[in-house]
Amino acid sequence: MTITLRIEKAAHGGVFVARPEGKVVLVEGALPGELVEAEITEEAKSFLRARVTRVIEASEHRRDHFWPEANSGAGGADFGHIKLEEQRRIKSEILSEALSRMAGVDLSRKVVAVDDSDGLGYRTRVQLHVAPDGTVGVKGSRSNDVIPVTSLPLANQEINELGLHTRRFPGKKKIFIASSPDSLQWSIDGEIGGSKVITEVVGGRVFDLKPGVFWQAHGLAPKVLLDGVLAHLGELEPGSEVLDLYAGAGLFAANIAARFPESKVHAVELAEAAVQSGKSSAKGMKNLSFEKSDVLVYLRAREKEISTVVLDPPRSGAATKVINQLVRLKAKHIVYVACDPVALARDIGLLREAGYELESLEAFDIFPHTHHFETLATLRLSNLRA
Repeated sequence: MTITLRIEKAAHGGVFVARPEGKVVLVEGALPGELVEAEITEEAKSFLRARVTRVIEASEHRRDHFWPEANSGAGGADFGHIKLEEQRRIKSEILSEALSRMAGVDLSRKVVAVDDSDGLGYRTRVQLHVAPDGTVGVKGSRSNDVIPVTSLPLANQEINELGLHTRRFPGKKKIFIASSPDSLQWSIDGEIGGSKVITEVVGGRVFDLKPGVFWQAHGLAPKVLLDGVLAHLGELEPGSEVLDLYAGAGLFAANIAARFPESKVHAVELAEAAVQSGKSSAKGMKNLSFEKSDVLVYLRAREKEISTVVLDPPRSGAATKVINQLVRLKAKHIVYVACDPVALARDIGLLREAGYELESLEAFDIFPHTHHFETLATLRLSNLRA
């Protein structure tokens, strides 16, 4: 069924809101203010989902999508029909709305670019899927269907030149490709090709990453986020202790330990390959230790109070149970790296209720042409609660 809709505003998740006769419709491929025809793709009790099929009155911020496959349903570039500056304005608005609604914070922060490029060719990590006939592609938007692709415009040159997306792999299911300036690795259903490890250098530290270890997809993101974390940490007192939770391979932990050799840094991470990579990269650093553990399990077992915490949780955020443990342990200074503004706003709200003050917040557009972005927040326990 196709309906005509006037779009009101953007909502988190790469969709736009229309309210015909009071019924909420979440629309893909639209822009605020536009009049569009859209096909209903899902009907739920409280809302509908739809996809734009024709633009009747276009926004001045609309552009032709740079990726032809997106017009066939390919996911992964849901803001590709929007000019870059407007993408960032929309993201900034979503962040401000989430903070106001879920954290009780009225704060306006611009989601800023990390370079002056057109937002293409930045991805150093790509996941592809294989259709039953062996064709390589990406998942469709909100679908498990594999949409064949002939180009990967968000991926960097090395991944495109490798060309796995143009080949056929009958009987296979998933392809993962990772690149760095000096290494290129791919995995086809777990079978590794290319480099045995991916070598990344950030902040003067060398990280040798085993297959499958998480690393930021934007080539500039690790340095941008590290610089932000170090700036938000400020100066640490000699002998102070820092917890790096959801530490991955220790991007933050290793650089914090190197910057503050008289502090003790503990990295907590559940993924075995990430812990092994972190330990290997941190050889000789006596003030850095790695703990293979679920973060909540680790915190529940800890009794000693915490001075400083850096956490970079998955998209779902830290959530109530982890936040409650940080409160119990009286973490005085929290630097929170978030890839989901709603989860971050929820957690900031929980911390504010427990006596924390939001000291600073900034946001980075390290996922151009998608609805995703990273936010870096600093919270400190109020002197009245310390």
